[in-house]
Amino acid sequence: MVAGILPARWRPEPSRLLPLDPANYRGPALALWVTAAYLVASTARSLIHLFAADGGAHSIATIDIRVSGGSNIIAIFGQWGAIQLLLAGLLWVLLLRYRGLLPLVILTLLLEPLLRQLSGLLKPLQTTGTAPGAAFNLAVVPLLAALLYLALCRAEPQEHRIPAETELST
Repeated sequence: MVAGILPARWRPEPSRLLPLDPANYRGPALALWVTAAYLVASTARSLIHLFAADGGAHSIATIDIRVSGGSNIIAIFGQWGAIQLLLAGLLWVLLLRYRGLLPLVILTLLLEPLLRQLSGLLKPLQTTGTAPGAAFNLAVVPLLAALLYLALCRAEPQEHRIPAETELST
């Protein structure tokens, strides 16, 4: 069950990251909808990396693949797409079946661009232009952080909550 669009109380509850009842999400519906939209984009991105002829290495990330070892760059992008697709699939299962884990899904989505940025600092890429992923990270990290905050808030007043046992018997 998903409650209201916005929180009833804007105080996050960290315990909602790993709730006792992972099947039920009692947070704001807005967090669920935005996360689903973001996962659609993530799934599309992974499919592009997996199936595009150049894995998106040149056509999207502007990496010169005409260099020695260019086919290895393409292969790594394809493998990266496979891993992204696996992660997206797992996150879809959690989102659709265990909605109470929505904050954990969002935390995972938030950590991914942060870890990619760290990797880019440790092992910089040479590109012929600005890759959309690099520009996208600047916008998506604050959005996902705000989304996590939102998902950790309760959408309904605690005193009006129906105990899980009652919901199942109704």
